Amino acid sequence: MAKKTQKKSKGHPAIEKETETKRRGVRRSTARLAPAAGRTDHRDTTRESEKPRPSASRKGSLIVVESPSKAKTITKYLGKGYSVVASVGHVKDLPKSKFGIDVEKGFRPQYTVIKGKKTILDEIKQAARKAERVYLAPDPDREGEAIAWHIAEELNGNSNKTYRVLFNEITEQAIRRALEHPGKVDRNKVNAQQARRILDRIVGYKISPLLWEKVRRGLSAGRVQSVAVRLVCDREKERETFVSEEYWSITAKLEGRNPPPFEARLVQIEGEEATLSTGEQSHSLVEQIKTRPFIVKQIEKKDRLRNPLPPFITSRLQQDAARKLRFSPKRTMMLAQQLYEGIEIGAEGPVGLITYMRTDSTRVAQEALEEARGFIQNGYGSDYLPVHPNVYKTKKDAQDAHEAIRPTSVRRTPESMKAHLTKDHYQLYKLIWDRFVASQMNPARLEMTRVDITNGDALFRANGQVVKFPGFTVLYTESQEEKPSEKKAAAGLAKAEESEADEERTLPSLEVGERLKLLGLEPKQHFTQPPPRYTEALLIKDLEEKGIGRPSTYHTILSTIVDRKYVEKEEGRLKPTDLGRVVNELLVEHFPDVLNVQFTARMETELDEIEAGQKPWVETVREFYEPFAKHLMTAQKQMRDVKREEIPTEIVCEKCGRHMVIKWGRHGRFLACPGYPDCKNTKEFVEENGGIRVVDKVEETKESCPKCGNPLVVKRGRFGRFLACSTYPNCDFTKAIGTGVKCPQPGCGGDLVEKRTRRGKTFFACSHYPKCTYALWNRPIPKACPECKAPFLVEKFDKRSGPKIVCLNKDCGYEQGEKPSVEPAVSHTTRN
Repeated sequence: MAKKTQKKSKGHPAIEKETETKRRGVRRSTARLAPAAGRTDHRDTTRESEKPRPSASRKGSLIVVESPSKAKTITKYLGKGYSVVASVGHVKDLPKSKFGIDVEKGFRPQYTVIKGKKTILDEIKQAARKAERVYLAPDPDREGEAIAWHIAEELNGNSNKTYRVLFNEITEQAIRRALEHPGKVDRNKVNAQQARRILDRIVGYKISPLLWEKVRRGLSAGRVQSVAVRLVCDREKERETFVSEEYWSITAKLEGRNPPPFEARLVQIEGEEATLSTGEQSHSLVEQIKTRPFIVKQIEKKDRLRNPLPPFITSRLQQDAARKLRFSPKRTMMLAQQLYEGIEIGAEGPVGLITYMRTDSTRVAQEALEEARGFIQNGYGSDYLPVHPNVYKTKKDAQDAHEAIRPTSVRRTPESMKAHLTKDHYQLYKLIWDRFVASQMNPARLEMTRVDITNGDALFRANGQVVKFPGFTVLYTESQEEKPSEKKAAAGLAKAEESEADEERTLPSLEVGERLKLLGLEPKQHFTQPPPRYTEALLIKDLEEKGIGRPSTYHTILSTIVDRKYVEKEEGRLKPTDLGRVVNELLVEHFPDVLNVQFTARMETELDEIEAGQKPWVETVREFYEPFAKHLMTAQKQMRDVKREEIPTEIVCEKCGRHMVIKWGRHGRFLACPGYPDCKNTKEFVEENGGIRVVDKVEETKESCPKCGNPLVVKRGRFGRFLACSTYPNCDFTKAIGTGVKCPQPGCGGDLVEKRTRRGKTFFACSHYPKCTYALWNRPIPKACPECKAPFLVEKFDKRSGPKIVCLNKDCGYEQGEKPSVEPAVSHTTRN
């Protein structure tokens, strides 16, 4: 049910706000921490008074982490003798105001203290002088190592007592074990991070000004993000050039001596694969089939094992959370970070519930395996427990520095934690917990049945599947990683029947030679489908398979390309914007290496080699920079000036007779009359079959513009549909589209209007925002509930039954399967 929210946020508060974890007071004296500035990987919403402060005592040890919430959890475990402080992310970075890399002196970076971090560094140094030992404990990855290194540099006078400690989970046992085995900062890992940072700075700082000059101010380029944009653009080109082919299928509904009736599909004609390309061919064959008997030729039964999937690595967690929970990768990582750093669990205080969430390894600690096996034995019985623990292979290019993502203790079941978690935290924790425990269970056992049925020279086939033993599926149901038809669609080979291959279907008891009764025969037309646009999950999967990016970067890549408006979401899938396409074209033409998928993957491999101590970081940067600098010089001279170019077309301006040209504006490309300012005619267009087509149908409404009196029309923008004046750009009036439903808040008087979040999801909010913050996800229907007389109903989508109309009043329960007939909120006419 919709609810009124009061807390402000960057977007609409009822839609965009992030749920904060409940906080408790800290038992230790703690240092004041400044708010994060610059690049901070670990955001925290802890109130200032609750952030850990270093002890004033000269005795004991100092532990430095990067997150205040992580510091709070560690403080609870260690007790007296330890003081825990947080750096709140990175403390140093390359300067924002200049390039910050001395190319002539071996690419020496010029690090500066991030704005707002000097006070934090001073407090850490003061606390370090009073401590017997200093343990640097940022996250166990490259970014964490760089944070530790920068802090260690600031503590150079205390190097003999400064150590690096690593732990994969924030539990008392893991923390104490790490403190018992301290080490030093890993310079190889630091060098890998430094090389990555310098490479990104070179690309961003050198290419971005060029884009400002040639395309539009404020644009930027990224070494890895630009490759992700290219993948989305390339997929769109495949879709545009795809030629759909017609094909037909024939399905027979049959009945044997034993129930139930079942369906069989035509698979062969005269021993060859049945290929029906026209309706005439299919209907002719149907008439022949009707006259011939259906006889069971062969029955084949075999058992098949469906093995459990390995515990999550970062990319698979993001993919599954996107498919099953509809979480964006960015949200998934934010929630996982909070589960890792610690959630308030009643009287226990903050508890780290999962292991480190940035990993590409499926390895699991022995004690975790033993705990999981004991839990399965006691909770599910020996039938579900393998003789030996299930061990999964980690891909060959994985860093394998951390364990897989798993619960820190399987005894903390999702249900036992539910009361302490927000809805989103609970859903993600349950996903991780279920997958890990299921990974240590026995496979599911299926009985597969295939029945071949002859009809003259035609062969029909029916497939059945029955679960004999559920195994791991009692806990975890696999999401479809990728439909077989999606892969074949890229080559134009997708067939409708392939999607049914794995459906569970029970066949009746049949015998070889049995004659079957024909109940129905259906010829059906199909068309091969173009390759689908990427979802966030599929793009992450493709990036991972191509070796682009690393576990810590996937969510950043996706959020960046959307935030920069190079890619937009349309019905949950990623589509390049006009801006994204033109920038991609320019970069592919002038910086072929930077935009080359294999080249980018090779750079990731070289960063891994630097971390392993197998290659000097300066050598890697130099090998990249020298050809890049040459390409840059050429691009500065030859890159076309998109800002000023006018591409002629054959489309004639109906107002003055000139041939219109394609120009570039703030909102992308459009058709304009070259006679501007004498003629200000403009049109929207789309590209089709290698040419352009004017979008000549405008959704006009019966409303008039309050500024100039001309008709208002429906347009589409970055945040969905909206009403705009038909004389734009002469008149720039716009307003949201109403739903015909008044805001239900007492005394408000506003209308519910259609809006869209920054991530592209449609919602409905009060037109009096921010005065009124009423909002809901489901589309309001301007029709009163026939049972409880609520002022409006809503359209709700059910995965099984599709769209249905329901009442928001929980006590009512009214539900209607089909949409009611109602007048639209905006009356439209069509203008040519």
